[in-house]
Amino acid sequence: MVALIPRRLFCTKISRNCHQHQLQWSVKQVTKSNFNDSLHDFHSHLSSSDFVAVSLQNTGSFSAPWHRLSSFDCPETTYLKARRAADRFQLLQFAVCPFTISGSKVTAHPYNFHLFPRDELNIGMPSYSFSCQTSYLTAMAQQGFDFNACIYDGISYLSRAQELVAKVRMGNPIAIHHVMKPSSTPPSVADTIFVERVKSRVKHWKKACADSSSRKTDEALVKSLRKLVLGGEQYGSRPCMTIDVCSERQVQLVLEMLGEFSDDLVALKIPTKGGGTQAVRVVLTSSKEDKSLFERQLQNVEEEQNKKIRGFREVIDLISASQKPVVSHNSLNDFSVIHSKFIGPLPLNMDEFLCSLRLVFPHVFDVNHLMKEIGPLENVTNIPAAISYLKNRFFAPIDMEISHGALLNEGKIHGQTVLRICHLFAKLCSVLRITPGAIQSSDDNITSLLDGYANSFKSCSGSSQESVDGGIRIWTKSPRKVGCKHLVFLWGFRDSLSAGMLKSLLQGSHDVFSEEFDVCLVDKSCAIVVFLQPNLSQAFLDIMSSEGISGSLRELVSEGLRAAGYETYKRACGLGYWEADLASSLDKASATPDCFSQSGSETNPSEVFWCNDLMINLGDL
Repeated sequence: MVALIPRRLFCTKISRNCHQHQLQWSVKQVTKSNFNDSLHDFHSHLSSSDFVAVSLQNTGSFSAPWHRLSSFDCPETTYLKARRAADRFQLLQFAVCPFTISGSKVTAHPYNFHLFPRDELNIGMPSYSFSCQTSYLTAMAQQGFDFNACIYDGISYLSRAQELVAKVRMGNPIAIHHVMKPSSTPPSVADTIFVERVKSRVKHWKKACADSSSRKTDEALVKSLRKLVLGGEQYGSRPCMTIDVCSERQVQLVLEMLGEFSDDLVALKIPTKGGGTQAVRVVLTSSKEDKSLFERQLQNVEEEQNKKIRGFREVIDLISASQKPVVSHNSLNDFSVIHSKFIGPLPLNMDEFLCSLRLVFPHVFDVNHLMKEIGPLENVTNIPAAISYLKNRFFAPIDMEISHGALLNEGKIHGQTVLRICHLFAKLCSVLRITPGAIQSSDDNITSLLDGYANSFKSCSGSSQESVDGGIRIWTKSPRKVGCKHLVFLWGFRDSLSAGMLKSLLQGSHDVFSEEFDVCLVDKSCAIVVFLQPNLSQAFLDIMSSEGISGSLRELVSEGLRAAGYETYKRACGLGYWEADLASSLDKASATPDCFSQSGSETNPSEVFWCNDLMINLGDL
């Protein structure tokens, strides 16, 4: 916890307003038409900055109320929900802001990239279809978002995994830059015959090319016949020939054989759509200088093609290559999307996801996690609320300097959140006594000062925090510690029942409810019963599966009441039973053999903190 500093009764360093976080700042809007120019500027700003803030705008986040991240979710189910949302919904805006903190001054360079998964290469990627959530699209429309501009001028992209597939499908020649080492496997008779036949073809082809250069007066018909017989072709202005191969072994033999000739040959692999090699194309250059020129031309063509294939992913690759710390809000949601769209398919479990992500972004900071270092913040649920909370309790003046202009002047408000993240992060560094000057001094200082706050993905839920023992802490006025095994999911009750009414029905229905317990509605079809005494949850589940149910509980069961433990809920999420109602998903999971096992179960949280005022308002669903 951080001690409060008495708040002074005067404005922050920015004298022009005392409510800086409510202003509209200027953010550079980037579309396909100005992407290349903006990419150069972004690279320059990234190189001179210490941090990078990111903020994403998707077409949705959940398809049903219970798909949202909830206070009763453990890290595994939280990741599975984030994974589903990342795969299902589309990213339309990606705001990026390289920034530097110097004392109380933040120098920021915000960009808002407009994206659309257009199949520009006609290969069915990056996306055939995606889902939309009406409330998200409505909010974007109210902010003046131009959907036509997004569709027609949005920047497309491919992930790293999709790029590899795209290059194979396109079938463009691939330059072979390395020298093939002789194989240790002795050649077979077939190999020897193949090599001798190809070697003879290459010798006659080279000789014919040399002869034709000295007989430039030959008629067109003679040249065509010579080309047909010898298999000669043209690669641009240079002569070439194509050698068909049936296996990678033959590719190796061809490359080894070409090494016996002079250095004026350049080999290109012609890939098949299945990922193999269908031929080796040999290009004849006139000299060492011409060969160097041709190889540079190939490299330039390859770089231009890669830029076209990658699209917006060039920005992601630049951030990754810079190794700058990345600052986010709701980092699990954001980086699940980033991994899915720009790196590759999301792994099946959270541990594999974290390992994969850290190879690309080694330091990720979540302002939600930093806020929880301040204290229990049950009412702080978004960035403006967090900034207001800090402003009312701490004196931490922050001066924002925006490279694209001081204030908004074009009516564009897209991408503002990324600047608020920069602002909030700087305030938190000040409040938590992380000296901005020390952060700037070197990358080592960045790591040493902030490592304790980095990569906090398992405490990603807005209302929860990972406890010391691996459990989930729900920030409430009087949290009570219970195990996940003490939670029981109930469904099959009447639709009109509220949490209070259901609790009243359960009280007195059986002796198991004579001790203190609580009830919370997850959605209109399902509720959670929280037993605050040990062993009662398992006793209740045993009763529900027995034949000896009596009293009013028997009447509830006869009306369709069903119960399951937390493992059934985890199984429903893990097996992808994302039905509209949680009750339907639990029915499917209950009917599925108990073969679902989460990897890394030793680290799964076994405890949550519960409070009897933790209720879900159905009016918000």
